Amino acid sequence: MTFQYDRDTDMLFIKLVDRPSTESEEVAPSIVLDFDDHNQVVGIEIEGASKFIDLSRLEVTALPVASLILSERVSAGT
Repeated sequence: MTFQYDRDTDMLFIKLVDRPSTESEEVAPSIVLDFDDHNQVVGIEIEGASKFIDLSRLEVTALPVASLILSERVSAGT
């Protein structure tokens, strides 16, 4: 699972599995689910994420995490 945040568009994308999305559906205002060709959810898009989520904190509880990779993408010009 991968969390990707784009500061310019204020969109948080949660990639659940590494399969391409073939269809999307807005299930609530600013919440879009991405589906694969078997109608399985592969991603979640949250538009205007900073209005809904405290992006300064990520808490993981009771997940069997074998490895944790932290990375930060630095925008050009910063």
